Amino acid sequence: MPFKEPVDTDLAKLRASAGPYPLEALYFVQTGFSHASKSLLKKHNHGHQDGTNQLSQDDRHLSGQQLCFGLLEFAIDQYGMLAPVVLRHWNVQRTDDFGRIVFALIDIGVFRKSPSDSIDDFRSVYDFGEVFSRDVLRRKILESRG
Repeated sequence: MPFKEPVDTDLAKLRASAGPYPLEALYFVQTGFSHASKSLLKKHNHGHQDGTNQLSQDDRHLSGQQLCFGLLEFAIDQYGMLAPVVLRHWNVQRTDDFGRIVFALIDIGVFRKSPSDSIDDFRSVYDFGEVFSRDVLRRKILESRG
């Protein structure tokens, strides 16, 4: 999903497009996209320190799977052990929910869709019960602290 700078959005249209998700969930996905994009850019360019084959900030396309993993990392960075609680509070309980939110953001013009993008790209990317288990969360938090 290529990122498009936010447009002046009609809040009524945004709420209608959000479906069962509160606006906080949409803002989380929008902000998480930026985080995931920068993280991918940094990882890719780190492998090409000689300047060859580098991605630019303008080339910010993420697949559904890449975005799901970026949102996982972002949720843990933002909320730590409470990440699954916060997401559940927003009715986000599987990666399919991220897909629905992304396509709602596409509908209101915040994201753009490439021809190959599909909501199916978000189906069952990972299991929330596994990635947000207490042991996995602790390990990821410790790893992120360096």
